[in-house]
Amino acid sequence: MRPDILNPLFAETETLEGVGPKLKKPLERLGLTRVRDVLYHLPERFVTRRAVADLDEAGEGENIVVALTPVEHRASRNARAPYRVLAQDAKGNVLALTYFGRASYTAKKQLPVGEKRWVAGKLERYGDMLQIVHPDHVLEEGGENLGHLCEPVYRLSEGLTQPKVAGLVGQALAKAPELPEWIEAGQADREGWTGWRDALYLAHRAENATARDRLAYDELLANSLALMLVRADNRRRKGQPLKGDGSYRGKLALPFPLTGAQQRSIAEIEGDLAQDAPMLRLLQGDVGAGKTVVALEAMLIAVEAGAQAAMLAPTELLARQHFETLRRMAAPTGAEVALFTGRDKGKARESILMGLLDGSIDIVVGTHAIFQDKVAYRNLALVVIDEQHRFGVGQRLMLAGKGKRAPHVLAMTATPIPRTLTLAQYGELDVSKLDELPPGRQAIDTRVIGIERMDEVVAGVERHIAGGQQAYWVCPMVRDNETDDTAAAEARFAALKARFGNDVVMVHGQLDPGLKDAAMERFASGDAKLLVATTVIEVGVDVPAATLMVIEQAERFGLAQLHQLRGRVGRGAEKSVCLLLRSGELSETARDRLALMRETQDGFRLAEEDLRLRGGGELLGTRQSGEAAFQIADLEQITRLLPTAHDDARLLIERDGGLEGPRGEAARTLLYLFERDFGVRTLRGG
Repeated sequence: MRPDILNPLFAETETLEGVGPKLKKPLERLGLTRVRDVLYHLPERFVTRRAVADLDEAGEGENIVVALTPVEHRASRNARAPYRVLAQDAKGNVLALTYFGRASYTAKKQLPVGEKRWVAGKLERYGDMLQIVHPDHVLEEGGENLGHLCEPVYRLSEGLTQPKVAGLVGQALAKAPELPEWIEAGQADREGWTGWRDALYLAHRAENATARDRLAYDELLANSLALMLVRADNRRRKGQPLKGDGSYRGKLALPFPLTGAQQRSIAEIEGDLAQDAPMLRLLQGDVGAGKTVVALEAMLIAVEAGAQAAMLAPTELLARQHFETLRRMAAPTGAEVALFTGRDKGKARESILMGLLDGSIDIVVGTHAIFQDKVAYRNLALVVIDEQHRFGVGQRLMLAGKGKRAPHVLAMTATPIPRTLTLAQYGELDVSKLDELPPGRQAIDTRVIGIERMDEVVAGVERHIAGGQQAYWVCPMVRDNETDDTAAAEARFAALKARFGNDVVMVHGQLDPGLKDAAMERFASGDAKLLVATTVIEVGVDVPAATLMVIEQAERFGLAQLHQLRGRVGRGAEKSVCLLLRSGELSETARDRLALMRETQDGFRLAEEDLRLRGGGELLGTRQSGEAAFQIADLEQITRLLPTAHDDARLLIERDGGLEGPRGEAARTLLYLFERDFGVRTLRGG
């Protein structure tokens, strides 16, 4: 059970003054649902402003506080255009206060024409005019006191302001208790680290690398500790040794020879499966490296040993794709393969449940539905988890209850993981790597094209389709947003459908599952020639006849995503092309990213470069990694602090009797604080 001392931190944000239903939504968009989340919503940076008498004293790019008098409000008929308030300083210099989206309502209230206001923000130039975009503060009086003030700048979502978030953080800090110390005293002294509560306070008040390091170390220690406890618990469990006789695998009629990397990985998995302790192994492979074949070989070993195997996919679309592939490949062996998702109802559902219970189904493929309470197996001995990064360690633990003994687990990911982060994200797993592509796979011709050449690209797609081939068109978003100019799939689908008619279909994550399946079926069968989509097709979609990939606003995607999307083509004998459409203005990082996509198709190299360009927080953040997320530690801290945290976690377990001693009790509190309590549950009394 969570220690009582932590209860104030896990209270809902609505317990903070000023948070009601209206404010709760923008907080949720940032992942801030509890007081604890607000505490760890650390500033992105700090700003120190200078008070100036007029704009002549200020430099472009400087954060200033200046007295201004609004003279005119300018609204455009174009909903996407900014709302501007023209204002004068004491000398009559004019600048624009610029607002986007719904923030214009705030401008109308805060900046009445003819009334002086103190405005704080970053002075920039747009064309011939000076401007401040979304001022940080607009005050009627006392604004001169904002000068020389060091102020935190937090990540926001629509409906939040810097002062509002700062106020909520202040309330959260007031609720933070003094927690027992889980860091060894000598280490804290060497590093100059304060206690947990003081470190939080310092990290929110000013640039303080030492305080940030302390908080990052807490997170890394919690993660390492939890993964070690899970691994130790797994080794204590009694598994079911699986030794195949080759009777099923010998009947496989693969159209290609296995690569050396595939053979090596299969041998490693076969060795694990033969042991008493349950296997915990990660199969890491590049796009098109043949993970599915390796997984099938592993599952057939289980079938040969008289047991069952299950493959868990994160989405129904991916589950159906795997089912079709596995059923086709396993057909010569006689193994019975079934698909089970949450959409199965009535007699079909009962038939599958009975087949799993009586053992007539050897291999089942599905979503999380295959592990619901009502699903029972005759002898489940191997679980394959695809797209491992979408499932947390805690979710993996629930699998143990489905077999007679703890099942073997093979986790797979099509996203190559940088060496630096493998330990951080998958510390409890052994790793097999597929770093060779099957012979005969052609390089994909990758080109970067400016968005202004859109008409040429559409004409090229038309020629491609007329030649009997298929294509993908990927957009960053589902639908248009009035506050953003991001390309939207729905708008692009409408435009392309007007030109190509029923040859175009669309899929995205918000589409009804039935409509999504129907669209994918039309495209996979060749009935539809062009598939417009979001990144829902990033993994698992396999249509060999599709040889053209168009990615609109490619600069908005990370390298790993671009590589995965490009991997949807180049799966057949025909030459494939990937067009990366870029917008006019690119950041240096975006330019480097697109250049690397042209330069290489090595997913492992791209993963390392993506890490360098974006940092560990992006790759292992909450958006991608579920429970394994790193909210605080960045790449530099992971690289520098993780080895020490890893060693410290090992010593804690070995010296402290499985977290039973005084420091161990504090470490349990740490695990609950970072929601790594799945580690505590492996302990007696956890």
